[in-house]
Amino acid sequence: MNTAYIALGSNLGTASASPHAQLQLAVQHIHHLADCEVVACSPVYQSPAHETVDAQPDYLNAVIRITTTLDAESLLHTLAHIERSHGRVREHASVRNAARTLDLDLLLFNDDTLASESLTVPHPRMHARAFVLRPLLDIAPEIAIPGLGKAATFLPGVSMQTLTRFSEPLPWI
Repeated sequence: MNTAYIALGSNLGTASASPHAQLQLAVQHIHHLADCEVVACSPVYQSPAHETVDAQPDYLNAVIRITTTLDAESLLHTLAHIERSHGRVREHASVRNAARTLDLDLLLFNDDTLASESLTVPHPRMHARAFVLRPLLDIAPEIAIPGLGKAATFLPGVSMQTLTRFSEPLPWI
């Protein structure tokens, strides 16, 4: 059995779901996959859009821990399918950090360090983002980022990034 940490984010709703509802639906979708089980979910945090060139609504973010029988690449493809099913449209590669209905990033996979054309684990920018670190540390206070060390040591370096607790953890059952 593998353990993975996934960051969830949304700053665009759809006709049927607000950004908060998008996160809730995604957690439930992941939990109901035959090969995955959600075992923990952080509170939801609100933060301004990060590293964008255009004005965007604030993001809602959370992190979940799952157990899965999938390998990392298969999990990544499954997450991309879930994003698309929730209305995610990936812009051209030159448009980074565009607004989105749902963003699912594979942060950590076991204690593995992986690098392929489609996947880098640990997520290469996770240690520099409060909207990832804070929720991750809520569910795994002692977690280490392979190759970098304890995640908690990076929290002071992102303390100037605005982050507000928005809601309690999302239920998945």
